Amino acid sequence: MSDACGAVRPHFAALAQRLAALSGAELAERQRTLERFFLLQGITFTVYGAESSTERIIPTDLLPRIIPAHEWSRIEQGLTQRLRALNMFLADIYGEQQILMDGVVPRELVLCAPSYRREMQNIFVPHQAYANVCGSDLIRQPDGAFAVLEDNLRVPSGVSYMLANREASKRTFPGTFRGAGVRSIERYPDLLLATLKSMAADWRPNPQVVVLTPGVYNSAYYEHAYLARQMGVPLVEGRDLVAHENMIYMRTTTGLRRVDIIYRRVDDDFIDPLTFRRDSSLGVAGLFNAYRAGNVVICNAPGTGVADDKAVYAYVPEIIRYYLGEDAILPNIDTYLCREPAQLSHVLANLDKLVVKAVGASGGYGMLVGPHSTRAERAAFAEVVRANPDNYIAQPTINLSTAPCLIDGEIDARHVDLRPFILSGDKIVVTPGALTRVALRKGSLVVNSSQGGGSKDTWVLADGQEPRP
Repeated sequence: MSDACGAVRPHFAALAQRLAALSGAELAERQRTLERFFLLQGITFTVYGAESSTERIIPTDLLPRIIPAHEWSRIEQGLTQRLRALNMFLADIYGEQQILMDGVVPRELVLCAPSYRREMQNIFVPHQAYANVCGSDLIRQPDGAFAVLEDNLRVPSGVSYMLANREASKRTFPGTFRGAGVRSIERYPDLLLATLKSMAADWRPNPQVVVLTPGVYNSAYYEHAYLARQMGVPLVEGRDLVAHENMIYMRTTTGLRRVDIIYRRVDDDFIDPLTFRRDSSLGVAGLFNAYRAGNVVICNAPGTGVADDKAVYAYVPEIIRYYLGEDAILPNIDTYLCREPAQLSHVLANLDKLVVKAVGASGGYGMLVGPHSTRAERAAFAEVVRANPDNYIAQPTINLSTAPCLIDGEIDARHVDLRPFILSGDKIVVTPGALTRVALRKGSLVVNSSQGGGSKDTWVLADGQEPRP
């Protein structure tokens, strides 16, 4: 909210003025109002392994994060460039593999990645849009510019919390919001539906879309139900679908209805027990054969996870340069590949300074935050890395930027990152908003909700707009 000299930044001026006029008790009451809104709307998530309850309200901060138009313009350009290149990369590695033959990305890094699906080889994907929904995590660097921390191209979650945060924010600061010139995100469900339908528009005039969920015990089940309701399409589980003669049908009270597009929120391993994990009860037997035959579209396409593998991440700037002939607009964070012996030695010698991550993990799991770990934890993690170095990468400990948050009735700084959502079908669209994730524990750098983090609304200002009191 303030610059290095303590002056309020221009785009935060109206909010700062409004906060100055409110007492601590009034702010606390607005926070309670926000939490009641989330409770009444049933906006929840699940923490695996938690003993207290299956679902809980996602912690949400009252104060919005504000991003001026010129900053967002660069983010939008960078994310569009990045997803276009990653989709081209996926089309290539599941096709002619030219980038591998040219040695830009090591062949074994891709073909031996756990998320690489040989079954996807030479399958036609409309518009080469493998990742129809992408959620890239951005952080602000010390110089103020944004950089990409990681990409999420498999089944990225969090967009429902972005939309819910906006509804809550409009209720808690209505006057400030109206005067700020904030860009709208309310059309996201319509844009998502249009993106999904565009994947089958060439062969079905009004394709039937469904949202495939693993069920009520999934951590993001609220989001699955929310998006299905907002798009006006059925929410289904694997047991609601059936494959027949390489077609997919949905069971309804009036009989079987053909399904054309499946927005799946189920991991690759579980979507079809005949092709992937045989013990899966979440998917549909025969789904992949129908997909291979071109009679149904799966969004995101199976196998997209290889492009957000944390080891492949290190090569994304080269991937952009290879396919687009451009430098990356949004840079990467410096990354050490433990599969390289020299880099492995550096990582093991500096575990107390680095963040080490498993290449296929997400949600804050399978990682070591060196500066916040004990000597015993580092020693144990070093043995795990030595046993399977190909599975780990390391990055410098990033001192995430901070945003003002209401903590116990007081405004205090907490570390944040930014997850915008990008849609890709017949065109690429970046939603003019994002989920700002917050590390609510003081000093923590882990923003994942499953690891004690929360979220807040993100106001992206329209071009030429400055907030007014």
